[in-house]
Amino acid sequence: MILLLGATGHVGQAFSSELRQRRIPFIPLTRKAIDYSNFDVLFSYIRKMKPEFVINAAGYAPNPNLDARESAHWEVLCANALLPQTIARACLMTNTPWAHVSSGNIYTGAKVEMPGGQMRVERNLNRPELRQFFAIHPDRFHGFTESDEPNLSFRRASCNFYCGSKALAEEAIQGMGRCYIWRPGTIFDECDDGRNLLSKLQRSRTVYDSIISVSHLNDFVRACLELWEKSAAFGIYNIVNVGAVTIERVVELTRQILKPVPEIELLENEESGQSETSVGTSYAGCILDTAKLHAAGVKMRAAEDAVKSSLRKWHEGAPLPASAVPNSVSSFSDLDPMTLFEKLFARQT
Repeated sequence: MILLLGATGHVGQAFSSELRQRRIPFIPLTRKAIDYSNFDVLFSYIRKMKPEFVINAAGYAPNPNLDARESAHWEVLCANALLPQTIARACLMTNTPWAHVSSGNIYTGAKVEMPGGQMRVERNLNRPELRQFFAIHPDRFHGFTESDEPNLSFRRASCNFYCGSKALAEEAIQGMGRCYIWRPGTIFDECDDGRNLLSKLQRSRTVYDSIISVSHLNDFVRACLELWEKSAAFGIYNIVNVGAVTIERVVELTRQILKPVPEIELLENEESGQSETSVGTSYAGCILDTAKLHAAGVKMRAAEDAVKSSLRKWHEGAPLPASAVPNSVSSFSDLDPMTLFEKLFARQT
């Protein structure tokens, strides 16, 4: 039996659907049912239920202008950084294997093989000259591997709060028990939703171009479960569709396939990092390497093929609110900042 945390969230619902299709017994646990952010509660529950595997799909989703809302910072840290460490400790103490859904957005840029053969890390893939080079030589753009240190974290400058919290979680839980860390790229699928790249693009009248790794939501979930079923080695895995794509190409495919044609204006030369500006939406340009995933025997579709398929199957749901609603989390506003950081870095076993 699998214990699924965050079952009502965007990614959690996809896991629930796939587990049902595979007829794998699981418990879709929500915070309303059990406060699994409380270590004692979670530890007792795992010890009682004895799940074969635990999946953490809970978290606080990115929200426009998140950095400008200081009141949300502790919510983000607790949901994205403290909660994974709580789960890691409970699973370690019960010897339960588990997995944490992280994010590829703890990186920005790519490793670019320059014309002279020199390999250089380019942090800003929004630059027009790099996108032109990518259009001619996509084979010279190499993604970050699982062993590369995140370059979009609290340890680096120009890091948004969401990315920093996800990077902090990885740092806190690595080496704690038998654990997978699953990193998706920018998520999309055929269902209209505030956290879907294709939905966001259609609601952003102006958007900055960039080069990104993407993950079809169902492809991502299937790949994650295949790693578990194949008993792949525990550790970090980049789980993205094969081949990076530009925002410009996704917009072009959207215009070609969807009717009526969405009115989307492409802008150029914006600083890297996903955010809402006074002019348009900017997506963090990031390419992830999938060699480790493929070596484990897990294959994914080409990114452009997956985007085309989603657009052809596009299901337009109810109108979206003006801004995406983050995954529901309880209030942690009364938590003392020093207490929080002590807990974040306390490696109690």
